[in-house]
Amino acid sequence: MPPRSSAVFLAVLTLGGCTSSVEGVALPEPSVPRQPQLPARTKDLPLQGVDPCTLLTPAQLDQLHENGAPRRLAEDVQRDGPTCAFDVDATTPTYTYYLETIPSADVRDWLTGAHHRSVMVQEPADVPGFPALVNHAASGEGVQDCEVLVGVADGQTLRAEMAPDDGSFPQQQLCAMATTVAKMAVETLETVK
Repeated sequence: MPPRSSAVFLAVLTLGGCTSSVEGVALPEPSVPRQPQLPARTKDLPLQGVDPCTLLTPAQLDQLHENGAPRRLAEDVQRDGPTCAFDVDATTPTYTYYLETIPSADVRDWLTGAHHRSVMVQEPADVPGFPALVNHAASGEGVQDCEVLVGVADGQTLRAEMAPDDGSFPQQQLCAMATTVAKMAVETLETVK
């Protein structure tokens, strides 16, 4: 094939991969946001009968600088399951960790089901042996917190959340702190199951 024919062939081949054009300029096919791929669960840790206030050991609470007694949130508070708050408020900045046991929703429900919200940023979380998802509002949405959802059993999710009392934490740090609490709670859950 002569060199000129090769160039024409390559141009036709390159433009053939595009799906639309604007005034003679080829545009690539629009990309669709991809859902995070979550790993398979290596074991089940059912949440029935688990008190979320017992999911952090005294040593873990010390490591987190929790300085009060864990407190169970009232049943009428709008949550998906029993929830415990762990306050870190002896010095500033002050914040609260929450652990929630959700025996009626699978972690994938936050990706495609009733808990899915398109305004949330979602990415895989590193909780060894379990499908886990970091879920937080996009920056600029006005809410500053981060939750990590761990699929501990089929249709059951453990939620770890970090919520500051002021805006003194970057989003990445909030999510790292929530992931740490999620890992600690799973470690404790593994010892009692």
